[in-house]
Amino acid sequence: MTAIAGNPTVASRARLWRDPSAWITTVDVLAILVALTLPWSTSLVGIFSVAMLVAMGPFLDVEALLRSLRRPISAAPIALFLLALIGTLWSDAAWGARLYAVSPAAKLLALPLLFYHFERSERGLAVFVAFLASCALMVPMSWIVAFHPTLSLKPAAEAARGIFVKNYIDQSQEFALCAVALAYPIIMLLQARKIWPALLLGAVSLSFVATMAFVIVSRTALVTMPIMLAVFGLLHLKWRTNLMILCSAAVIAVIAWASSPQLQWTVTTFARDYQLYEEQGIPTSIGERLEFWRKSLRFFADAPVIGHGTGSTRGLFELAATGPAGLASSQVIGNPHNQTLNVAVQWGTVGVVVLYAMWLLQSVVVSRRRPGPLDRAAGGRANIFTSLFNSHIFDFHEGWMYVLGVGVAGGMVLKARPSDPRASDPKVEKRRVPQARDRWHGRAR
Repeated sequence: MTAIAGNPTVASRARLWRDPSAWITTVDVLAILVALTLPWSTSLVGIFSVAMLVAMGPFLDVEALLRSLRRPISAAPIALFLLALIGTLWSDAAWGARLYAVSPAAKLLALPLLFYHFERSERGLAVFVAFLASCALMVPMSWIVAFHPTLSLKPAAEAARGIFVKNYIDQSQEFALCAVALAYPIIMLLQARKIWPALLLGAVSLSFVATMAFVIVSRTALVTMPIMLAVFGLLHLKWRTNLMILCSAAVIAVIAWASSPQLQWTVTTFARDYQLYEEQGIPTSIGERLEFWRKSLRFFADAPVIGHGTGSTRGLFELAATGPAGLASSQVIGNPHNQTLNVAVQWGTVGVVVLYAMWLLQSVVVSRRRPGPLDRAAGGRANIFTSLFNSHIFDFHEGWMYVLGVGVAGGMVLKARPSDPRASDPKVEKRRVPQARDRWHGRAR
């Protein structure tokens, strides 16, 4: 026993095990690994995210965490999860369906922990850089698979569309988010006359846009990306800069439209799909969404206060299915492809209020400061806009993009904004420094 204690290697490892900074670094590394693997794998994201949350435990400051949980930005996602859990009590669905419907909301519990951790960490930006680099690596893979579909890990029908892993919706969300998030650093570098770094980031951003234009893009990204860019400009940029971005975006859009049959086909399918749905009831992508939304509004009207309960959506659509099989009106789903309606059907007005409170609080906090090297608020805004057409908070891939992005960004902003308003007062800081130094020397003596 004495020999083991005297072994310098064992003693060093024991000190490392008891070192809080080592655990903080471990959590940072695992968060970076989550960001790196998010565009590529579902199982690795699950493994690294669980490991990240577990690694926060050994030296967790419970009192500080409880204070952090009292913040509205942390309380809102917890409230939405608890509502999903309590909503199982008045649902008519089978208990298996109820509990299965709770699990997508469970990832929201990671948000308060990420706020807490990255308020104390110095590596928040590294998480965003890792995600950006991983998505940038996906760009050449998408082009390679577009020309050589056999190299894809997906079935041949999807590989022909330039998808190496996952699906074109996930890939489009990633690329659109990265392209918009790079807008701010490019503009700041140009204003600082750092031309070459600005051109490099501009080339990376254009590579995302070009891949969406010429290889594959989802219609959700096509609609929401201009909205995200416009909101970003209104929040952070001057009108002259916004005008310059608008003109540049218009030129890029015209060039892409003129030279990309893929983009032209994607845009023309909007009108075609709507016409097929209205005239023949064919379940096209747009037609299905319109049908789901109309029925969901009717379900919400039937139980407007607390909804029909967790996991009730599929059963309601089964009862509302009409017409012969193969028509849009006969489709049965458990997800109305709209985050607000998904919440409203299950938990009524109460759920919608909690959802929008969470979005509003996070948007206010994360957007309170300038974006810095990257637009850290882009992930939260992207989730809000894409949730008009999908239930992205409850989806695995887009849900973890949202949780990781907002959680890290929120922690970074809270770290930069002291909770004590006097902390930013130079006079207070001058008085505090000698006192802290005296206390330190007192302990040393």
